[in-house]
Amino acid sequence: MKKKEFIHIAGLLNEKLDIVPLLFGSLGLEQRLNRSLNADDIDVLIPEIFLNEKWDSVAKLMSDDGYTLCDLHEHEFKKSGLCVAFAAIESLTPFAGIDLKQIPIIKEDRVCYYLLNLHDYLKVYEASAKDGYRKNVKNKKDEQKIKLISNEIRNSQNDAL
Repeated sequence: MKKKEFIHIAGLLNEKLDIVPLLFGSLGLEQRLNRSLNADDIDVLIPEIFLNEKWDSVAKLMSDDGYTLCDLHEHEFKKSGLCVAFAAIESLTPFAGIDLKQIPIIKEDRVCYYLLNLHDYLKVYEASAKDGYRKNVKNKKDEQKIKLISNEIRNSQNDAL
């Protein structure tokens, strides 16, 4: 259900604001691993300009789709128990050393979005494990994801041999 809703939102962002979003967080990792991780919410990364100068256009798009802004600081919306949070895609480079130009683009149901590869997800979760808030609040989950990603990378390398 969350993945379907992300595709819907990504389609609106593509069509109405000419944004190709990045499916981030556990939901994106679920897709990359092709397994459920019980993602709590939908994390979407978009160009920073849409979180600042053009925020009103994103807020209107979400409001028109039935979402209610519940946390302006976190750019978080809710609808029918679903939470969607936006952050800046540009933050990936200083935070985890991700080269934005190398992020694969996915086309699904005529909708375009970015999805990190497993190596980049590993960089993100390793950086997150060092982050103060996440270290105290989400440490076990992040450690589990790091192990899961590392095992998947190792298995795919062994399969290639």
